[in-house]
Formats: sequence, structure tokens, C-alpha cells
Amino acid sequence: MQYLLLCAAILLPESLAFPVHLKPESWSNIDLEKVKAYLDKFFPLFPKTYHLTLEERIKEMQKFYHLTVTGKLDTETEETMKLPRCGLPDIAEYQTFPGSPKWKKRHLTYRIATYTSDLSRKKVDDAIKRALMVWSDVTPLQFRRVYSGPADIEIIFARRGHGDAYPFDGRGGTLAHAFAPGEGIGGDTHFDDDEKWSEYNQEVNLFLVAAHEFGHALGLAHSNVRGALMYPIYSYQNPATFRLPADDRRGIQKLYGK
Repeated sequence: MQYLLLCAAILLPESLAFPVHLKPESWSNIDLEKVKAYLDKFFPLFPKTYHLTLEERIKEMQKFYHLTVTGKLDTETEETMKLPRCGLPDIAEYQTFPGSPKWKKRHLTYRIATYTSDLSRKKVDDAIKRALMVWSDVTPLQFRRVYSGPADIEIIFARRGHGDAYPFDGRGGTLAHAFAPGEGIGGDTHFDDDEKWSEYNQEVNLFLVAAHEFGHALGLAHSNVRGALMYPIYSYQNPATFRLPADDRRGIQKLYGK
């Protein structure tokens, strides 16, 4: 089974600087810098956690991913840190973004501004529509497609730098990212067109990634519940039999009701 880390980008303040601690003697300077950069980006410090040592922060990361909790850069932990992913911090169970941003209306528009060449336009349209229905089926939200002008959720397929602060990195890295609800770029969802998009269990399934990213576009952050749609790691499920897991349902209904 293929595993990739899903991603999302949101407009949040930069994380606090990483505190200086003595490095474990078995780690090289490169190891230490990589660990610090990873934790600063995906497990950022906040005032209540600023006192944590490097080992304690590694333990928090290991707990999130259900790894063996050692506080050390062991093989299991290092392999997890090498998985392709994006810049959204990981948080426990279903969560909303800081400040709980959400749409203040129940009728949202979306527009597919550009397409991938991996699939026909009809197949892309269908995958996007079904991915949005994952969320509208369990909430009062309704989505209407528009073909021109502004939309609440603008969808593009792009490569490398594409006009926001989160450039894509080529095939096999970042899959996609989405912005939390809000004005301007809020809600917009971008897919890395260097990936190989598919409607089946080949390469990266567009429906599954889109459903995850639209969860971010509606206000959900990552969950640490294995099997949840908003869990950061992508694994293939048959789209024909997909049902939104209970953890995701609780999260979205907390924002928008049933």
C-alpha cells in the first residue's frame, strides 16, 4: 500500500523560534538541523510548550504518529520524517485551525480554474464534485460550481511556484495544499501537477486527496486518528465505497452542524 503525507498550507503566524539545547552526542549537525527544522514546522512551539527540550518534542511527534516513544532519532522516526508532506502543523484528534475559522454562509461556490492532463476534464470534474459531496452529505453546506468570476473555493493544478507563498516541489513531494476559510485566497485549493493523478489505486488518487484538502478549505486541521480522512498520511481507499469516518464527521459538524 502506498503511503504519502497529505498537505495543506494555511495563513498562520510563523512559529516561535526553536530553543537552544545541547544536542545529543550521537547526532551530527545535519541531523540536529533537520530535526529542529521539522519540529519547528510541523510541531511548532507555543507559549505553553516553549520549555520543552528537543527530546520531549520528539516524543510528542512520536506519540502523534503512534511510533515507539523514545525521544531519539531512531530509524522509525527518521523514516517518518522523510515522507513527502507540506507545511500544515499536526495536531491531535480532529481539530479546527487556530481561531476556528469557518465560512459564515452555507452556500459556497467553487471554480476549477486549471486542469491536469493526467485525467480527462470530465473525470476531474467528477472527482472534485464527489469530494465536495463528502462534506455536504453530513452538513448543511451546499456547493455550486461557477465557470467564471470569483469563487469561494478556487481550484488549480500547478507546478513549482504558482503565485502563493507555498511553491510545489516536484513529483513525489507535496501533493496539494489548501487555505483555511477566509477572504481572498481563503478556501483555495491547489494540486501539484507534477504528481501523477489517477481515479484508481495508481499513483495518487485525486478524489481522496481532494476530499482531504477540502476539509482544510472548510476549516479542519489534521487529526491523529488512524483511518480519519484528515489524518496526515495518505492511503488508498476505494472511492466507490468511501464513507466519511466518524472523527471527521464530528469535526465538520462541530463547525457547521448536522
